[in-house]
Amino acid sequence: MVFEKVKKILNEQFDVDEDEITMDTSFADDLEADSLDLVDLVMAVEDAFEIEVDDDASKEIATVGDLVSYVEERI
Repeated sequence: MVFEKVKKILNEQFDVDEDEITMDTSFADDLEADSLDLVDLVMAVEDAFEIEVDDDASKEIATVGDLVSYVEERI
């Protein structure tokens, strides 16, 4: 469920096909996200899952799998 919701967010934010997103998808390398893109992504995730992502943790999240794990630990 978390992975599906994250894929939907990524589809909206990065205009990438949900079928192309895997747990190994890198925000920087595969989606070419810059720091502003990542801030927007974190805000979207916080809204979607009603959680708060702390700044230190957001710097450690590099892949979709990292993000999914982080969210699953907090919901």
